[in-house]
Amino acid sequence: MNLGNECPRTHSYLQIMENVVIIGTGCAGWTSAIYTGRANLTPLILSGTQLGGQLTTTTEVENFPGFPEGVMGPELMSRMQQQAEKFGARVEYKKVETMAKNDDGTFTLTTDGGEEIQTKTVIIATGAAPRYLGLENEMELVGHGVTSCATCDGAFYRDVPVAVVGGGDSACEEATFLTRFASKVYLIHRRDELRASKIMADRALANEKVEPVWDSAITKYLTDDEGEVRAVTLKNLKDDSESELEVKCVFVAIGHVPNAQFVGDLVDVDENGYAIQNAHSTGTKTPGIFAAGDVADHVYRQAITAAGQGCAAAIEAERYLADLEDGE
Repeated sequence: MNLGNECPRTHSYLQIMENVVIIGTGCAGWTSAIYTGRANLTPLILSGTQLGGQLTTTTEVENFPGFPEGVMGPELMSRMQQQAEKFGARVEYKKVETMAKNDDGTFTLTTDGGEEIQTKTVIIATGAAPRYLGLENEMELVGHGVTSCATCDGAFYRDVPVAVVGGGDSACEEATFLTRFASKVYLIHRRDELRASKIMADRALANEKVEPVWDSAITKYLTDDEGEVRAVTLKNLKDDSESELEVKCVFVAIGHVPNAQFVGDLVDVDENGYAIQNAHSTGTKTPGIFAAGDVADHVYRQAITAAGQGCAAAIEAERYLADLEDGE
């Protein structure tokens, strides 16, 4: 079987035809690169605007298998990149703006620099960006007392007060989970009742460690001498009064935005913008296009589940290419 990067007659003889292009460099992207690289498919990885994805904004990762002492998020991503490149993966620092399907079933990806890349398969591993509050210095504090993942960071805040912002199921789930570690969990919501399902809301509010803060919004993060969050300024939305609330971390749980705006009509997305996978597969409605990780997963959103989907997408892409070769 020859899956070299030949140039089909339907394209310019100067245009290289890639076997697989992986869009995104988080856990899903790097894992799919490792697997397709080991399969001798010489994958091309397009990094987008954030090499390494969301884990590059995380400090210590304690729940990724194989690192009993924990590992810094950027280091984990760097190791994955080195492993992918060891097996022949190539990285280009480009962002995909649009995708189109060619008449011969291959795909054209157009980058932000106007370059067109031809490929037989695409693995979309662009992740989902958490929504934050948009406050001054907020992004600088991510990993220093501001986060969007209780499962990832909750254990770092044992026996100290923390806050969760939001009123949906995710916020209630995060608040309940954090009671395992924190001394107090303030659940801050802009309204006077939660919009979460009754069972989730009741579970959170029944916990003695959870204290709701109604009709309120955070207007400012306050930091200590080391640049870590020590408190927040709260504004009561009914009477405009302000107060200070001492917390060591703010868990923002107001949703995520999947990075799938460029897929056009080649991939179906749900009402929240997540790529829709075929049943029991990472494939999408378009043969040859696969979606892996947080761009398609609104349930787990963990590094290890993203890596698992990256593995699956790579194996499915390899089988798809083998079937193409057999059919020629």
